[in-house]
Amino acid sequence: MSGPVRDSVPRPDRPEDALRAYAAVTAAYWAFMASDGALRMLVLLQFNSLGFTPVQLAWLFLLYEAAGIATNLGAGWLAARFGLAATLHGGLALQIGALVALAQLDPSWGVAASVVFVMAVQGVSGVAKDLAKMSSKSAVKLLAPKEDGGLFRWVAALTGSKNAVKGLGFFLGAMLLALVGFRAAVWSMAAVLALILAAVMMFLPSGLPGRMKSDESWGGWRATDARVNRLSLARLFLFGARDVWFVVGIPVYFQAALSDGTSEGRRTAFFLIGGFLALWIIGYGAVQALAPRILGARGQAESGIIRKAIFWAGLLVPIPFALAIAAAMAGGPAPWLSATLIGGLLLFGYVFAINSSVHSYLILAFGSAERITRDVGFYYMANAAGRLVGTLLSGLSYQIGGLALCLATAGAMALASWLAVRRLATD
Repeated sequence: MSGPVRDSVPRPDRPEDALRAYAAVTAAYWAFMASDGALRMLVLLQFNSLGFTPVQLAWLFLLYEAAGIATNLGAGWLAARFGLAATLHGGLALQIGALVALAQLDPSWGVAASVVFVMAVQGVSGVAKDLAKMSSKSAVKLLAPKEDGGLFRWVAALTGSKNAVKGLGFFLGAMLLALVGFRAAVWSMAAVLALILAAVMMFLPSGLPGRMKSDESWGGWRATDARVNRLSLARLFLFGARDVWFVVGIPVYFQAALSDGTSEGRRTAFFLIGGFLALWIIGYGAVQALAPRILGARGQAESGIIRKAIFWAGLLVPIPFALAIAAAMAGGPAPWLSATLIGGLLLFGYVFAINSSVHSYLILAFGSAERITRDVGFYYMANAAGRLVGTLLSGLSYQIGGLALCLATAGAMALASWLAVRRLATD
């Protein structure tokens, strides 16, 4: 009697082939994330300058995040059926389409029509982002060397460099908006991304894994490992804690604090806000890349990494609560509050980056090679759900209670993430 059918997971035979494939995946992911960061800043700053309320700004990004929930589930199935190269190419192509569509936005449209149109375009961009992310992260599991600590180092390098590039994208978006305007900025990004897609399709080495199973069914998307489910819940609250202040609250606060209402003042505010968020993302990415060294994780057992995950999750909790108290005491924009927020959010970014990097390692460590795209897809579905909740709460909390409530909500979500991570120690 024959055993169950199991297609082998292709891996490059030589280390140099694996490195070439890893470099190609990383380059494509870098290009995508630079455009993703730039697009977010373009949309946020453009529509805030047009007078959109915090809730309306949050609505612009809701479908982007909601699309990620479904996409991460479907992307795992698509990659298992058609290969990681196909989903990576598809993500890049969809992002180009989203940029071209956004260039058609007409300033004469009313608020409702503009919100609906931008939401739809952002939804396509959200699908594109999660196709590219799932493809890149899953490829690392299959390409990473087997020696001790190799997986943590490779995933930390990919994730950290990606976020550094996305940070540059934030600044690029703000700079393009200030220098050439919204439509020209969108068209230029679409053209550059199209050239990169063509290059990736022509030169992507054969070492990138292809189709992994020929008999995958849609029903296998659910995570079967309790550790994956608990880590996914922690991820949901972790990214919710970031996006509660990151998406609407802090950019709107700083635009009010920095702009004097004139065209020149708005342009200066664009540069300063984009520069700060870019610095935050770049620093966050650098810490992610260095996380294995910071944690001394080389040679540590999985249980040791889990203990570190619990410790660092606990360190994150008091930071947003302390900033919320400062915002409540200030009662509005003030130079001392702005300085406190900058320092506090940079500290938040450092601790957050360690948490995020450990999570990214653990999901690949928990997942099996045979169903890695499914487990990674489920995990990033939770990631997208956290961003969705955080985005919605960012606009609502800021409009209801200002920056203080926005930051307090971030603290509550960080606390929930810590409680979820603690449950990993019981497995």
